[in-house]
Amino acid sequence: MDSLRICCEALEDKKATDLRVLDVSEKSSITNYIVVASGMSEPHLRALRIAVEMACKQHKIQIIGADKESSSGWIVVDAFDFMVHILTDEKREYFSIETLWKDAERVEI
Repeated sequence: MDSLRICCEALEDKKATDLRVLDVSEKSSITNYIVVASGMSEPHLRALRIAVEMACKQHKIQIIGADKESSSGWIVVDAFDFMVHILTDEKREYFSIETLWKDAERVEI
């Protein structure tokens, strides 16, 4: 949970909006938690990704993969135990990730 808190603080520090953490440990074989956050623009998405990567590096949380391109409006950072999805409001509404994981328990960090 400390790694989730560190990630969420990094997102909040860079003004991510509508931050949510979902416990998918009983539903997914690839990760335990999904963090979903919104950014205002593609440069903001990039800044949020960099903030997450820097916080993880500083706290020795291993990132096993990350999108480096923000032109799609959706960036994913995979830290194994949790995955961070950073989207523009338009993409978040369109793809509705929270609906895909509607059975997941929401976690307050």
